[in-house]
Amino acid sequence: MTILDSIVSEVRLMFRRPERMQFAALCYRFRKKGDVPEMLLITSRDTGRWVIPKGWPMEGKASHEVAAREAWEEAGVKGEASADTIGSFTYEKGMNKGLKIPCRVHVFPVVVSEMAKRFPEKGSRTLEWVTFTEAAGRVAEPGLRRLILDFQTQLLATAQPPVEAARSAAR
Repeated sequence: MTILDSIVSEVRLMFRRPERMQFAALCYRFRKKGDVPEMLLITSRDTGRWVIPKGWPMEGKASHEVAAREAWEEAGVKGEASADTIGSFTYEKGMNKGLKIPCRVHVFPVVVSEMAKRFPEKGSRTLEWVTFTEAAGRVAEPGLRRLILDFQTQLLATAQPPVEAARSAAR
């Protein structure tokens, strides 16, 4: 098979395939000294761009469980994943030989309760806690940027950070 035949074959496959699906974790926490929420960004292993933990469906696991599992494997994060998605975004997943396939990523919030010192992908990514605004400025995908900012608005309007909850309980 010539190189041209190979390219034509891959292009045909690309157009025949439906949009692929992935599940992602928007990991967040409230700092102990303050009410400002922050979220976790990680770098992708291939390009080093800022992303959130995400992965492919896993047999026998619900979507939000997959998101939580990816957060553990990629960032060492443990917490409670909501079963409700906050939305989705699309991006082009780079595959072998330069092929790109469209993916729809369903995003689940994960409130972080613990970070492990050792986890499967430790050392292959950079992790950074940042404000939601900073995170939105770092990610490349416009749809993810919109989800981050919308979730921040929703979180600030409905959630009570642990410090404030403790103050309210003491009153």
